[in-house]
Amino acid sequence: MAAIIELESTTIIAFITGALTVLLLWRRYQSPLSDIPGPFLASFTRLWHIIRIFAGDINVRSIREHEKHGPFVRIAHDEVSVCHPDAIRAILLNPIPKAPWYKVLALPDRRFQTPMSETDPKRRVERAKNVASAYALSNLIKSEDHIDEMVRLMMDRFDKFSDDRAPVDFDHWFNFLAFDVIGEVVFSESFGFLKTGQDLGSSIANSRSLNAYIAAAGYFQWLHNLTLGNSILSRWNLMPNNHLFDTTMAALERRQSNPEHRNDMIEHWKTTLAKHPERMTITDLHATATGTVGAGADTISGALQSFVYHMLRKPQYLDKLRAEIDAERAQGRCKDTVVSYADAQNMEYLQACIKESLRMFGPVPFGLARQVPKGGLNIGDRFFPEGTILSVNPWVIHKCKDLFGPDAHEYNPDRWIGSEAKAIEKYFMPFGAGYNSCPGRNLATIEISKVIATVVRDYDIRHQNPGQEWKYMAYFTAVPYGWPCYISKRTDGIR
Repeated sequence: MAAIIELESTTIIAFITGALTVLLLWRRYQSPLSDIPGPFLASFTRLWHIIRIFAGDINVRSIREHEKHGPFVRIAHDEVSVCHPDAIRAILLNPIPKAPWYKVLALPDRRFQTPMSETDPKRRVERAKNVASAYALSNLIKSEDHIDEMVRLMMDRFDKFSDDRAPVDFDHWFNFLAFDVIGEVVFSESFGFLKTGQDLGSSIANSRSLNAYIAAAGYFQWLHNLTLGNSILSRWNLMPNNHLFDTTMAALERRQSNPEHRNDMIEHWKTTLAKHPERMTITDLHATATGTVGAGADTISGALQSFVYHMLRKPQYLDKLRAEIDAERAQGRCKDTVVSYADAQNMEYLQACIKESLRMFGPVPFGLARQVPKGGLNIGDRFFPEGTILSVNPWVIHKCKDLFGPDAHEYNPDRWIGSEAKAIEKYFMPFGAGYNSCPGRNLATIEISKVIATVVRDYDIRHQNPGQEWKYMAYFTAVPYGWPCYISKRTDGIR
């Protein structure tokens, strides 16, 4: 009897091994994607992609693969990374379904759908319509005074660092600012990071851990839904990814008891909820608020750090920007304690520096993936069959020499000035492109513009260790760390 069982077990194992071998060989040699170059592991599995995600270097490795192989690189058995002049138009501007990976962005579990987690183009548009008014520039600019108050708090801290001649970690303080601004515009109250100078409740540290988890978990939806994304466990508040949701719910509860709350983003969503209960639920409101808190800080912090970091290495561009600010001040502008958004928008070179900072270090380090619909899709002279995952990585696009010139790897704001700027504008995608572009881009633009203009006007900055390079890990977002600086007040600044 034991011999029979052993024989049957051996047969089953041999059958599974044989079937798996056939599958991997088919992917490697017979798949419609088999002629597309790329890493060896990627030709029959997603292992290469997952390894690079956990290593935190998917962005730079993807750039390297494209520079080696050209516009099409196979990064998994069913996914092709595309860096082609038609990529953005054909893939991101074309309303085709997002890849299943995006479903993992429903936090803390799949009950909480947002425009970002929705993969169906039609339903995504409907969800976005429910929350769009809160993200509109015309609405956000009404909170400018409250944004200014947060920037002033940060500058008070910078003044103290200047007086004490102590190093400042911009990765901390720009994150504190970003979180507190989100608190003001969403809940009419900051979270208190800037006042305390601390990562309250380890919110930022927890967000970084969740960042790494999400980047990989999207490719294992079945496992995610059984564990961290399990709605039953989520209801019992047993999973670590509930921290972000709990932070959001606590802020919402404080807002509801705050008689001085403003016409903030929550108020806009509550109005939509009241007017259109057939298309929006309270769960949708909670999901959108959680997503806004979770996604907003890293984007802004990374952009601000990128500006300072690259300006320290290319001071000739900082001199040009300061000359522009001085000229604006001579015309009676840029004289508020915090530079107004209107004045910042009026400075061409400032906006060029912001664009270049976002191009060099974008917030999204991995490919924005779409699933080829029925009938297939052509990119240039290449046809991709239905079901293929096509992704466009902003870092790959932004560092492509065919699109941004031979100095694509160099920081050069001048590329955004003059007649040639229009030609590269269509390839600029730090906040994505098309129907799934980042809804928070207006808030990011306001905050980044104001902070950079004010900091350049009022402070000098130098590395604690000249020439030191920063560190960063590229998971769901890319956030730098580990490059302390000294900051000092300028004699001709406003402060």
